Amino acid sequence: MATSKQLQFLSNDAIALDVRDGLTATPKRLPAKLFYDEIGSQIFEQITQLPEYYLTRTERSILESFAGEILQQAGPSLTLVELGAGTATKTCILIEELLQRQNRTLFYPIDVSPSALDEAVRQLGQQFPALRVNPIVADYTGGVPALGRIGGRKLVLYIGSSIGNFEPDEAVRILRRIRRTLRSGDALLLGADFAKSSKILVPAYDDAQGVTASFNKNILARLNRELDADFNLDAFRHIALWNRRVSRMEIYLESLTDQTAFLPPLDLDLTFQAGERIHTENSYKYTDAMIESILHESGFTLEQSWCDRKKWFGVHLARV
Repeated sequence: MATSKQLQFLSNDAIALDVRDGLTATPKRLPAKLFYDEIGSQIFEQITQLPEYYLTRTERSILESFAGEILQQAGPSLTLVELGAGTATKTCILIEELLQRQNRTLFYPIDVSPSALDEAVRQLGQQFPALRVNPIVADYTGGVPALGRIGGRKLVLYIGSSIGNFEPDEAVRILRRIRRTLRSGDALLLGADFAKSSKILVPAYDDAQGVTASFNKNILARLNRELDADFNLDAFRHIALWNRRVSRMEIYLESLTDQTAFLPPLDLDLTFQAGERIHTENSYKYTDAMIESILHESGFTLEQSWCDRKKWFGVHLARV
């Protein structure tokens, strides 16, 4: 198996091409997957602890309240798989419940960040000695063929509202790719954030301490570290907007001045005008109808949903 550094190095050509395609487009953009290098993953863990960022603690409360019901509905003799697992902190709730139901439990965390997976393996090994963890370093958005080689009944976790980072048609394509690697009887547990007031949403993506701003700017810092680019992070500011018309939060980096950055691997000068924005992320907020629609179009059948008392967040079990 390649080391984390090797995996990071091998991805640099692909990163450079993503940057060229995004930053020479109009309007400029960068793919959200570039957030999650080792530093970005660490900053995101800080975000999940912020008072404004209700998503993680609300989803956690749902899992804590309904783990038994969720696993009972998913079926017996389960193998857990998690897409975009990170350090798998919330997953521990389901793992603990599952270990009480079956002696042998396998867990396949999938993530683009080797460092996050290393931490997940370390923490889970300490907390659950009986759990067998088989990490997979992969970008799940293109499908994960290895899922088709995992035997038994699978429960695929796609929690954290990560599905909201994709355009609705792309979210359907991602779920279809995952669906094609699953068998009849396998299930998907989808966590998704509900649409709500901008007074709650905007602070969740633009906190008072500026941690989310640091996370957003880290996408440029990563390009400086890995591609030897020369972005001036102080010359950009973090922007978070609620677009009610399409039901999504939109995240940008806005240039504070006319400036140029250089990308050595492509011998490319990138120019920015004052006020020009780089679109770095969307986060769609769902209604019940939107959830049912993307699952149905992806080849899943929605079986049951659980949510918190305020209906800020939902966890949805769908069957192949």
